[in-house]
Amino acid sequence: MNTENNDELLFLPLGGTGEIGMNLNLYGCRGKWLIVDLGVSFGDDSMPGIDVFMPDPSFIADRRKDLLAIVITHAHEDHLGAVAHLWPRLRCPVYASPFAASMLRGKLAEANLESEVPLHVVPLGGRVQIGPFGVEFVTQTHSIPEPNSLALQTPFGTVLHTGDWKFDPKPLVGSPANQGRLSALGDEGVLALVGDSTNVFKEGTAGSESDVRDSLTELFGHYHRRIAVACFATNVARVESIAVAAARHDRHVALVGRSLWRIDKAARENGYMKGLPPFLEDHDAAYLPEDKVVYICTGSQGEPRAALARIAGDSHPHVTLKNGDVVIFSSRIIPGNEKSIFRLQNQLIRQGVEVVTEKDHFVHVSGHPGREEMSRLYQLVRPRISVPVHGEARHLQEHAKLAANCGVGQTVILEDGQMLRLAPGEPEVVDIVSTGRLAVDGTRLVSMDSEIMRDRHRMVYNGSAVVTIVLDRVGKLLSDPQISAHGLLDAEQEAGLHEDVVEAVRSSVEELPRLARQNDDLVRETARLALRRHMKQSHGKKPVTDVHLVRI
Repeated sequence: MNTENNDELLFLPLGGTGEIGMNLNLYGCRGKWLIVDLGVSFGDDSMPGIDVFMPDPSFIADRRKDLLAIVITHAHEDHLGAVAHLWPRLRCPVYASPFAASMLRGKLAEANLESEVPLHVVPLGGRVQIGPFGVEFVTQTHSIPEPNSLALQTPFGTVLHTGDWKFDPKPLVGSPANQGRLSALGDEGVLALVGDSTNVFKEGTAGSESDVRDSLTELFGHYHRRIAVACFATNVARVESIAVAAARHDRHVALVGRSLWRIDKAARENGYMKGLPPFLEDHDAAYLPEDKVVYICTGSQGEPRAALARIAGDSHPHVTLKNGDVVIFSSRIIPGNEKSIFRLQNQLIRQGVEVVTEKDHFVHVSGHPGREEMSRLYQLVRPRISVPVHGEARHLQEHAKLAANCGVGQTVILEDGQMLRLAPGEPEVVDIVSTGRLAVDGTRLVSMDSEIMRDRHRMVYNGSAVVTIVLDRVGKLLSDPQISAHGLLDAEQEAGLHEDVVEAVRSSVEELPRLARQNDDLVRETARLALRRHMKQSHGKKPVTDVHLVRI
């Protein structure tokens, strides 16, 4: 679709709508584009070798000359984690609040991009004009410092993009949400609210970080050996609460995990964690008496390379937990992580470590709004249109129902790739664009739909095989085929089965007419099919198979 001269306001999600994570939202106005958030998601057992993946930005990369900027709502990975990976394809200015900018600088430095990316720091409550977009940062509360809703003021009206948010009356870190400004925006008139749907099924409110601090302080008093707390590293208020609770029980706090140290640095650079003494390194804390230490650990979601997994596997160089110690999971289970989390918890329990979760004690509140808060936001803002995002299909549908019950006249449920015209006229899906996912595979980005990833999936479930065939010029076999069937066949332990495969390949090649054996492609395909047929019959598997043909 050519939007260069279109006098209209468009919204196009490329990631984060119909799913939770890897947010990439586009707003188009009079042929110019603005990206709101550029995030990642994290791999699971279904993605072998992939830790991080993100939306494919090809649609907007192809229109880079009309791309004005990337605006970041807050510093969570699913909102800014893809910037360092994708910026070379986009090459535009980036706008972020001070804390998010600090986090982003570290990522850009790791990618050797810090000196290239024009990074503009917007003060809390600040406003910038970017082409036809007036972008106002409206202070919210969330589970990270400096979350913002964005009021996008355009010639067609104002769009409120909520980002991630909740109404925490006592947020501990930062100011409460600026409900006065939200109400004023409602008075001025809001065309559309593009809003977070994560907790739409939760009745009531998300709860306050202040209450969690009090609960953790009380809980710590029950234990007299080592305490380890797993939490999201970005939740600065929670990290601070753990430190405060530890101090009240005469304990010292050590950070275990690199991401916690990165967050600590960014937080202190921006004036957070004031009054807290420096945290201990894990190797220093190892010398403390067991009733004088609290470890804050990464790995609350069971990530295999995070600190807590290494501790549970007894492979951490400095931290050991034993019978009588306790691990508190001050976090929620992100859907999809159940297996890895339960596996980790079972490891700890087998070692005699007590495990405490949010089901056992009040140790966590969400950073996303419950239904009561969502209704309150609609009462304040009073948009003409509701566009639910940041949720799976069931979340979006329920959010649309809630918005309608709050008096919103029009609701639109989208999926990634559906281009919505917000104005002029009635909201309407006017185009569907191609979307996809890119995975960080070692030092490169590869499409999740690529042959590389398809082969990797097939190899995980079916194994792989390599056949080497040596022929003379006229097609005579000069030796038996050499076969390696990785993940399927042990040539030493299963010598008879291995010989059967070799015989199947040899026979198939020798049965070819002499003229056909002089055709390299035909010989390769014959050998490949023979091996796969035999492995299907004998093992129920069709391995990914390569054939190396040597002519002498």
